[in-house]
Parts: sequence; C-alpha cells; structure tokens
Amino acid sequence: MPSSLDELPACIRLETHATARDKAVAASDISPGSVVLEVPSMVVLLLSSSKGRRCDFCLCSSASEIRLAKCTGCASYWYCGSQCQTLHWGSHKKFCKRLASFMASVEFQCLEAHEQLDALLHTHLVAEISSNAPSDVRAKQLSTFMSLLPGPPHDSPPIACPMSVGVDVHQSLEVLFIRSQNNNFAIHSHLDTIAHGIFPLASRLFNHSCLPNAAARYVIRQGQSVRMEIVALREIKATEEICIPYVDPALIESRQQIFELTYGFSCTCPSCNFISTLGSIPPLPGSEAALAKLDNALQTFCFPSPDIDDHTLLVGCSLPDLPENLHRVLRESYLSRLTDAFSKSSHEGSYHVALNVGLTVLAVYILIYPENYPQIGMHLLEMAKTAWNAVIATEYDSTHKALAKTSLLKRARVYRNLANNILEVFGPEGDPAGPLEELAVLKKLLHEELLKSPQDDDQ
Repeated sequence: MPSSLDELPACIRLETHATARDKAVAASDISPGSVVLEVPSMVVLLLSSSKGRRCDFCLCSSASEIRLAKCTGCASYWYCGSQCQTLHWGSHKKFCKRLASFMASVEFQCLEAHEQLDALLHTHLVAEISSNAPSDVRAKQLSTFMSLLPGPPHDSPPIACPMSVGVDVHQSLEVLFIRSQNNNFAIHSHLDTIAHGIFPLASRLFNHSCLPNAAARYVIRQGQSVRMEIVALREIKATEEICIPYVDPALIESRQQIFELTYGFSCTCPSCNFISTLGSIPPLPGSEAALAKLDNALQTFCFPSPDIDDHTLLVGCSLPDLPENLHRVLRESYLSRLTDAFSKSSHEGSYHVALNVGLTVLAVYILIYPENYPQIGMHLLEMAKTAWNAVIATEYDSTHKALAKTSLLKRARVYRNLANNILEVFGPEGDPAGPLEELAVLKKLLHEELLKSPQDDDQ
C-alpha cells in the first residue's frame, strides 16, 4: 500500500490545480466500483460510544464473537488479542499510565466533546510519531503528513496527555495540530461512524466536492491496522479530477461555513454554485398541513410517474431544475424532520406512513447526492425492509388486501434492486455481515413470497 507521493498507483497522477495546491486526476478511465487507492492508517481513535465494544487497535467489534481484554495499565483501552495489544504498545505505552489522570483533569473536562476527541487524537499522533519502533511506512507517512497544508488558526491551543517517555508534547502539538485538525477522517462501518483516523496520503491527494465521483470506505480486519480504500462511484474518465466528500453534502446550509472554518476554502462545485444563486433559503411552513403539501409537491416533482419502477425512480430530476416553490426543502431541518419521522414510523410498525415519508427522503437524497452515493443505497435498503415488513403484516383475507400486498411486494423488490445496484458499487465496508448480506437475504425472502402470492401481469 502506498504511503507517499512517489508510490502512486498507475491509475492516478498529480497535476496542478487552479486554486488548491494539486489535484489527483485519473490517468486512464476508471470503472464504477474500482479501488482507486488503498492506504494504511497512521493513527485511529475510537469514539467514546464504541469504547469497550471494539478493539482499540484494529477496531473489530465484540459483537462478532470477539472477546475483548482490558489494558491493565490504563483500564481504558481494549484489545481483541495479544497481537493487537503488542502492535499498539509501542505508542500506547507512552501515555498508558497517565491517561486516567489526564482525562480526569479540569483542563480536559472543560473541553467540548469534539475538543476532547481532538485531544485524544493528538495524544495518539504524538505517541505514534515518537515511537521507537523502526518503520519505513511510518517515516513515509510522517513525511507526507508534514507536507499537508496547515488549516486555519484556532483560538484555543491544543492539549494532549503528557507522555511518560521523553517526548516534548507541547512542541510536537503545535506542529501537528495545524495539520491534523483539517486532515482527519470519520471511519465508518456500514456507514456508521465508529472512529476517527489520519490517512496522510489520502488527505494529500484528494480535493473535496459536494458531488464527488469517489468515496472512502474502510477495511477492518482482526489483528491488522485499519485501511482506507477510495472507491469510484461512477465511471471516471481519463484526465478527470478524482474528488471525495470532506463533509456530508446534505449539510447544505452549514457546509460552506465548515469549509471555511475547518479547511480554509470555499467550495465552488456545481451544487454549491447553485445554492449560492438562491441567496437565503426560504423558511419552512409552520403548520403540519402546509408541510404535508410541501412533501407531496416534492414527490410529484421528483417522481412524476405514480408507478414505482426500478428503471425510472432515480432519474428525471436534478438540483438546478428545482422550482422556486420547492427551494425551502433545502433547509437542513427539513431533511432531519423527515429522517426522524421515517425512523420512528418504521420502527413503530406504521409501515405505510414510513414508506410515504421514506419516498420524500429519497427525493431529497437524489437532489443533493451524486450518482451511486452510498447513503442513497442505505436508505433504499431501509425502504425495502420497511416494505417487506408491511408485506408480512398484510394478510390475504380479501381481494383488496391481496392487491395491496402484491403492490408492496413490487415496491420491496424495486427498492431492494436499486439499493443493491448502488451498494455493490460501493462494496463491503467495515464489519462482516453488512448491507450486501442483508440484500441477499431479502432477495431470497421476496422470491419465496412471490412464488406463493397471487400474481399480476407486471410481476
């Protein structure tokens, strides 16, 4: 796996960029689903919600029949075996016995949650860099990391756990913080964030777009350091720049502020350029009736055909074509309201409500996300599961219900097929038994149900 610019794969070359320092472009045509680049992690840090549930080195989950053992030195780190503990010890030993007192200190406790995460990430980074274990990969990673452009200055100075083995933490922090603050990634398993990590070469190569043609996925294997793979979401033509998302493109109202404060640039992708022409996004209506009317209007715009069809469902509308009366759906609060309602109604068994709300969520997603974006696939999977649950809850005790069940089966099949098309491009990520396995099980269930259900002509 490459760790520096002199080890790039043949499909990538680095060129000058008009506003950024460089850009990674495709040296030849790249097909959807291809791994453009695979890089090792420099450091990883579990989120507090994952502590004690995953190995602090390889990030494997205890849910996969792996027994974790606690570090007796700090009682805060867990490992899936002696191999991971040994591999981590070269850096972990530098702060192990001082970690508990550092995390209990007033200085640490006064920090916001994201600042505490930064402090622990910097602790890992300083310890890893100062580790005595010789490593050509580490040397190349550090060289690449130090070549990253520093981020915007922050008001509060960084802190980290004092090191027990001759490391000048404060001197190291000043140098590292200005690069790590805007060059760390959220690590996912099945698109759920479980950790943060630093992957210097990926940071060095790929610029951001809110309409990216590639995305990062993560390889988690027991006893191995975490790896990142950059995957092509669609066909990338030779000489085309390869871009990834730095933040969720759904953060329409706040993403420019994030770019400026965290990364020091303004995004000029086609999505951001369109949003900039709107000026202020209109507020949402105050009544539930008016919101329901807005939901229906958005569905009609994105899905003009009343038939749920896997050939046309995800095509036919784009953000620049959005009529003025629908601009308010770009409010971040609009999407959060919908996703909360979808989750609630789906889990409570209000499946028909969930399917209607879920279709509105899908409309927003296809407006703001690019082709084959994995979040679209994950939502379609949830829609397929919801439709399947609705099928199971419906009995064939009347002609009307039989027709309703047949319609639900068709919807479940369409959503499953579309989800499968997208998630096969993105590929498996993180823990075993992910969305692709769920899709395979659902395909089998739908096939068996279709064999025993009344058939109509379009099945």
